[in-house]
Amino acid sequence: MRHLPLIAVLLLAAGASALAQERPIALNDGAGRAVTENICSGCHSLDYIRINAPFMNRQTWTASVNKMVQMFGAPIAPNDATMIIDYLSTNYGPPAGSEK
Repeated sequence: MRHLPLIAVLLLAAGASALAQERPIALNDGAGRAVTENICSGCHSLDYIRINAPFMNRQTWTASVNKMVQMFGAPIAPNDATMIIDYLSTNYGPPAGSEK
C-alpha cells in the first residue's frame, strides 16, 4: 500500500507524456473548414475524416452527417450540416470526374 502514491505519480507522468506527443490534426484548407473542425471535433477526432475519406463521396458524407445528427444527437444546425457536407465532399471525396 505504501507504493500506491508512487504508482499514481508514474501513471500520471506516462499519461502526460502520451498527450505531449499527440499532434493536432490539420484539415485541408477550404470553405467550411472552421465549421467542420469546430463541430466534428466536439465528438470525435478529426482523424476520422482522413481515415474514411478514401471510401466517401457526397452521398456517403451526407449519410454520415445525417447519422451523427439523427442517431447520435449531434447538435448540428441544418445550415452547418450543409456546409460540412460541402466541405467534406469537396476536400475529402473522390477527385472530380471520378465519381460514378
